[in-house]
Amino acid sequence: MAATAGGSPGDVADVVRAELRQHGAAVVELADTLSDEDFRAFGAHLGDAMPEIAPAVQPFVTDGVILNLVTRHAHTADTSLQPFAENSLSLHSEGSGRTAGEQPRYIVLMCEDPGADPASAQTVLVSMSVVLQRLSAEDRAVLSRTRYADLPAGETILREHEGREVFAFRDFLHDELKWVNEGDDGDDAVDRALQALLAGMYESGASGVLWRRGLLVVIDNTYFFHGRTAGVSSPAHPRHLKRLRLR
Repeated sequence: MAATAGGSPGDVADVVRAELRQHGAAVVELADTLSDEDFRAFGAHLGDAMPEIAPAVQPFVTDGVILNLVTRHAHTADTSLQPFAENSLSLHSEGSGRTAGEQPRYIVLMCEDPGADPASAQTVLVSMSVVLQRLSAEDRAVLSRTRYADLPAGETILREHEGREVFAFRDFLHDELKWVNEGDDGDDAVDRALQALLAGMYESGASGVLWRRGLLVVIDNTYFFHGRTAGVSSPAHPRHLKRLRLR
């Protein structure tokens, strides 16, 4: 059940903080959507907004930090356009290809318009703690010694954060994942651990967000993987979410 909130950006942030402490995510019904100014002000109560600097997304960026996730394209193989297309998005933690200090803590999504088919393009959340429980002790140990090849030492897929084990990982689907193991684990052991992680991410237990105007969702990036089901593009009535990433 979503909490309800109204009033100033600070009042909304108070409701969200309470939900985050209890659940690691917050789902809040707003009386109406926040203006861009109030959306940024709300975010400032939780952290610092990260600039959207990728060249491909610039046509969808407002004020340097708000990404307008508008469904404009049919299914595409261009990964830079997939957030704005009918494609599903695989489960991931945000910024897994960056060092821990460069990853966002919170992902904020606000629905301006659910689009022509609100049942499509649902945001999906999967609890990291549940996935962790699905892994063997051996697989967890291997993942704690394995990192993306282009990240520095210590930036492993499974790591400790605030006394909890958390993941920094993306399902790359058909693209190659280049990894480095910092221990003496063999290739077979790493492959088994990665396969077990992917299987655990996609087992039953995901939660889907059915978007409606004024719904605000905040995801703690150290508690949940997130992704998206496939959507439907409708030029006359596109889906539109606004996103902030906060550190």
